[in-house]
Amino acid sequence: MITFLSRRALLAAPLLPAAGLGQGKALAAVASFSILADLVRQVGGDAVSVSSLVPPDGDPHAFHPRPGDLNALRTAAVVVENGLGLEGWLARLVQASGFGGVRVLASAGVEPRRMQEGGRAVPDPHIWQDPRLVVGMVRQIAEGLAGADGARAGAYRLRAESYAAKIRLLDAQIEGRLAAIPAERRRVITTHDAFGYYGARYGITFLAAQGISTEAEPSPRALARLAAQMRKEGIRTVFLENMTDPRIARAIAREAGGSVGAKVYSDSLSPPGGPATTWLDMLRYNTDQFVGAMS
Repeated sequence: MITFLSRRALLAAPLLPAAGLGQGKALAAVASFSILADLVRQVGGDAVSVSSLVPPDGDPHAFHPRPGDLNALRTAAVVVENGLGLEGWLARLVQASGFGGVRVLASAGVEPRRMQEGGRAVPDPHIWQDPRLVVGMVRQIAEGLAGADGARAGAYRLRAESYAAKIRLLDAQIEGRLAAIPAERRRVITTHDAFGYYGARYGITFLAAQGISTEAEPSPRALARLAAQMRKEGIRTVFLENMTDPRIARAIAREAGGSVGAKVYSDSLSPPGGPATTWLDMLRYNTDQFVGAMS
């Protein structure tokens, strides 16, 4: 798999358009899910036409490809994936499509958190919840686009660094907001264990009914244990994620005498018109909800 091309190799390569690209024609890129698709749009701008295999509000853990996805991959110059076990369905789909372009592994170089899932330690794939790691993802994407479209390599890298500056600014703002909340109040209950990187970055303990994947059904014992912890620690709100079963959140809240909070976004963005149509908006919105509950 091609993850990215070295900076030296890219600088030495002739700046020629990628195969199949006419003068001014947008580079066709496919991202595995909506959050990655937004990052590709931020780096590529008008020079890249981006589609997402998993749509907004979709679940990348449990996605079932459609016939049209084969054609999207077949005609793409770049495919961007997260890796770390998130898209178990993607390798077969890429092979079946006959895709022959550049594959970009956005998580390349990341040392992932390890978590228990099904009795074994597995990497936590939700790296986009830590803004510092997203800076690295954005640079991986820029190098991948540059490898497929050398004529615009410099522009991709400039856009990536400009976007990285926005990420660092938002990261500092969130850090400041959460630092004002006493450490003993920084505890949040969610339905799916997707916020571990966010919690590690900002000093929040996240407790979840489901594990890393949304495909595993939580046991009644696990739900009762979470509800008991909510009562003990005075946590009143269970956050429901946009792509998970609402019955889980309702069951925990009912058992604990609490309530189901606002919908938050973990593994996908909101559809157009929603509060999280970009990754930056998603991070701002989720932070608003968590701060409100913890305060």
